[in-house]
Amino acid sequence: MTHPKEERTFVLVKPDGVMRGLVGEVLTRFEKRGLKIIALKMVWPTAEHINKHYPSHDEWFKSVGSRTKEFFDGKKINVNEHFGTDDVVEIGKQVKSWLADYLTAGPVVAMVIEGMHAISTVRKIVGHTYPIEALPGTIRGDYSVDTPSAANVEKRVVKNIVHASGNQEESSHEIEHWFSPEEIHDYKRAEEDIMF
Repeated sequence: MTHPKEERTFVLVKPDGVMRGLVGEVLTRFEKRGLKIIALKMVWPTAEHINKHYPSHDEWFKSVGSRTKEFFDGKKINVNEHFGTDDVVEIGKQVKSWLADYLTAGPVVAMVIEGMHAISTVRKIVGHTYPIEALPGTIRGDYSVDTPSAANVEKRVVKNIVHASGNQEESSHEIEHWFSPEEIHDYKRAEEDIMF
């Protein structure tokens, strides 16, 4: 088991975050919390690269589709009317294709972050997946107001500035997918001994 302060996670500033000039703000939020940026690069990903970033199995599609359907049901919007189905796996597949369109629309900034319980800490800083649900003070809560009901009606994904790995399995896959070992750097931040 890795020491909690050496946990790593993957973060991606999406095209809307890059195009809006929010890369520095995103980086600052993590660094001010005491997290370490140990890999960083800007790329314009291909659809093939994005397709391999996200899983392609029914369990993942079901998870994405269920969250989408749940949001629609909560807003009393007929999901079948907008997706042509209420099958959560099929909804998840549509959302994945929209993700590929979205994440290849411009450059992204990929990074690996290391620090105390990095995965959960970064998720808290980033905020709820749906910006309309994200609390003020989080990246998504401060810089976006998009909602699934608007996005899905327009046949696109929710524009939410940034992606952050949801768990250790995702983190490991995403770091390996975006970075070679030579691109990840080990160093000590000046305040590490004081903070931890």
